[in-house]
Amino acid sequence: MEYVNIGKIVNTFGIRGELKVASNTDFVDERFKKGSTVYIGEEHIPFTVANHREHKGFLLVSFKDREDINLVEKYKNMMIYKSKDDIKPLKKGEYYFSDLRDLDVYVEGVRVGKVLLVEEGIKHNYLRILKDEDHKEHLVPFLDVFVKNVDLEEKRIDIVKMEGLL
Repeated sequence: MEYVNIGKIVNTFGIRGELKVASNTDFVDERFKKGSTVYIGEEHIPFTVANHREHKGFLLVSFKDREDINLVEKYKNMMIYKSKDDIKPLKKGEYYFSDLRDLDVYVEGVRVGKVLLVEEGIKHNYLRILKDEDHKEHLVPFLDVFVKNVDLEEKRIDIVKMEGLL
């Protein structure tokens, strides 16, 4: 079975088994829908979502039969996955956040950096890129006007050359 990374458990929250999750998906309500199955850790342990809600930029997620801090504390810092079989196919030009992470970034055929992560914005998403030259992070809107090409097989993304962009 293939999996898609949808978040990382960063901490516990309270004593009732809620886990604080840094989401890595555009489809929060769909991925963490009550009664749906997610998988935790590299062993892909199945969990049934009991509830989820947003709190200060993070998700708070609880799981059926694990609504006690003592039962979930050991999962801190683990990744959360969804089975690709449970996810409807993406349209052309849509990508999973996890697929874009670590892509090499090119401008006019020259490698200039690497995608660290994708961040959700109000109107559109942003690529957080670590530039090789100055080792600084730059935000690039993930829009066709800035992103010329995404090639997942070659693990590269081509960005337009524009003053002040990178």
